[in-house]
Amino acid sequence: SGDDRYYHLVLLAENDLGYHNLMKIVSRGFTEGYYYKPRVDLEVLQEFHEGIIALSACLAGEAQKNILRGMYEEGKAAALRYQDIFGKGNFFLELQDHGMQEQQIVNQSLLRMSQETGIELVATNDVHYTYAEDVKPHDILLCIQTGKKLADEDRMRYEGGQYYIKSEEEMKQLFPYALQALENTQKIADRCNVEIEFGVTKLPKYDVPEGYTSWEYLNKLCFDGLKERYPDGDDSLKERLEYELSVIKSMGYVDYFLIVWDFINYARTQGIKVGPGRGSAAGSIVSYCLGITSIDPIKYQLLFERFLNPERVSMPDIDVDFCFERRQEVIDYVGRKYGADRVVQIVTFGTMAARGVIRDVGRVMDLPYAFVDSIAKMVPTELNITLDKALKMNPEFKKLYQEDEQVKELIDMSRRLEGLPRHTSMHAAGVVIGQRAIEEFVPLSLGSDGSVTTQFTMTTLEELGLLKMDFLGLRNLTVIWDCVRAVQKYEPAFSIDAIPLDDAAVYAMLSRGDTTGVFQFESAGMRHVLMRLKPTCLEDLTIALSLYRPGPRSSIDLYLENRRNPEKIVYAHPLLEPILQRV
Repeated sequence: SGDDRYYHLVLLAENDLGYHNLMKIVSRGFTEGYYYKPRVDLEVLQEFHEGIIALSACLAGEAQKNILRGMYEEGKAAALRYQDIFGKGNFFLELQDHGMQEQQIVNQSLLRMSQETGIELVATNDVHYTYAEDVKPHDILLCIQTGKKLADEDRMRYEGGQYYIKSEEEMKQLFPYALQALENTQKIADRCNVEIEFGVTKLPKYDVPEGYTSWEYLNKLCFDGLKERYPDGDDSLKERLEYELSVIKSMGYVDYFLIVWDFINYARTQGIKVGPGRGSAAGSIVSYCLGITSIDPIKYQLLFERFLNPERVSMPDIDVDFCFERRQEVIDYVGRKYGADRVVQIVTFGTMAARGVIRDVGRVMDLPYAFVDSIAKMVPTELNITLDKALKMNPEFKKLYQEDEQVKELIDMSRRLEGLPRHTSMHAAGVVIGQRAIEEFVPLSLGSDGSVTTQFTMTTLEELGLLKMDFLGLRNLTVIWDCVRAVQKYEPAFSIDAIPLDDAAVYAMLSRGDTTGVFQFESAGMRHVLMRLKPTCLEDLTIALSLYRPGPRSSIDLYLENRRNPEKIVYAHPLLEPILQRV
């Protein structure tokens, strides 16, 4: 069969070199050897074998498959081949016992093979779930993954319920004849010592023009920008710029700002529309002078420390909006500039959330669709809802759970699977840029559309100190620039940068809640807030956006009441008064 050409092999990283080699092996399996599944050939193992301990795996291992075919000598030759690749003492023959007849046959032959070749044995247990009682949820998960139902005859299954983490006692009962093999599990564990480096930034270098250091070039760009942004600027602006630059230098982010400036500058020179800036980056005069943002932090009294704080060392985070239709051009440019192997998009895992997991489990259990649908709809639709929370919040749901055996089984199974990854996809915006090939830092994988992504998610990449950028494709930006072009047909001099921010007709429109198609002001809840707030200036719009978030949302009524009756305002501390009173 087609499967006979492929074998399983377990690889463990013994040290840091082994870990780096393992990442390369795994990455090559996806990027070069992919055929239905990632595959690796012996040449790749030979190239990256250092620092790795290999085990012969389960019944699908090469030695084991040959033994079961009655080809013992071929199995032995395969074992010796692996020993040659990884080196003596770095390859082990693996004994497993899940109560299967084939394993008894294979284990006897492996004992003989070990004696004949001197390759040591190791006793392991194939683990697919943590506890013995996870057997049914795991079976359901398998069905979800393979699109089958529990009742289907011809489906993948792990028979016998033995695939959990077994205790030392249980393993001794299984392998009384191979106690040395059990000792070897501890020896191998003791040998494996990998130090994964967290929190140390690994920024790529920006290639500056000749005659400049990165620091000198950043200063030049910023002070040129300062003259342009503030033609009549005073010394206080220069001081603010110098302060920000000194913090950026001391935190090691000089190249970071040059990299962001460069790709935004590229976009602007190519006529690719860029958003004015979002998030805390707008609090930086460096961002403003470099043209990374178009919002004057001085005019709006924005705080640089909200963006970069020497007391809280974390990567700066600049989210950049690009015209939806041309976003990929910017990513392609970054790939050309730093090397395609150093610029990779980021994976994201879709997880099984409360409602979705009920539907998945219900389908696998072959329960009627309408019944499952009615149960799923009992879960309140709110952010980060869990099944346990839903049972507390909805008494009707809880009553049904307690009284109906079928519902209890459905929900209990769903609770065991809730939160597990269900599928992978590419993160909508995230791109990682490395100082060396990304496979040196994290393993790569292949998306369903053939695109290469990291195997680690955004938060892990940040913890590993890698540079993560958000290249957001914003349709609204594209729509706005279509409108600008339409206006310029009749008024060629029209510029969106010159439009007044105090147009009373605009605020009247917003106060009516007439905001369909207005970015971030479209939802019914937001329109309701605008109609009550009746904004009259840009700061009022900032307030509306700040209040309409999961945390502060509960304070909207209090804010509106105090806005109408300023005498009711109470400050938590006198120091807050000058900060908050403008609002």
